Amino acid sequence: MKFLGFSALALLLLSVEEVLVKTFSFEVTRIDVGLAIVVYVATRGTTIEGALSAFSVGYLLDVFTSKPTGLYPFLAVLTFVLVRLVAQVVDGRSRASYGLLVAGATAGHAVLAMFFTWLTSSDEVHVLSLSGVPLQTFLTTAAGVALWPLFRKIEPGERPDPGVLS
Repeated sequence: MKFLGFSALALLLLSVEEVLVKTFSFEVTRIDVGLAIVVYVATRGTTIEGALSAFSVGYLLDVFTSKPTGLYPFLAVLTFVLVRLVAQVVDGRSRASYGLLVAGATAGHAVLAMFFTWLTSSDEVHVLSLSGVPLQTFLTTAAGVALWPLFRKIEPGERPDPGVLS
């Protein structure tokens, strides 16, 4: 049940992220650890578990932010699908390539979140400027690469077939 493990980890990491964002008063940017989880399950998980994990992480992001309802579940699943397509060409199973995928997904996710927030909100205070995207991309990539060993413990990869005697 990797889905439950990643959902519980997302809840914990998003709670820590909110505390760090409030403590260091990041007003223009954020550390998007939920997106790092979505990218990881897109490169390593099955389609069903990955889509469920992406939706649950997006829902948790909805709970923790004041953006329009349904925005982050939609964007998380969209990011999952797009990273899954890119993973057909780029192997995201090493730490370095995973970091590059997280950076690209974060930049795209942030721009789409700003666009859809601008599109649906009449209050322009909630719309972040594009100037925070590079810092958000850097912080999310650094967090994703730092959390790589923890993700590997939840999803250790190929397991031997129990029917085969060694």
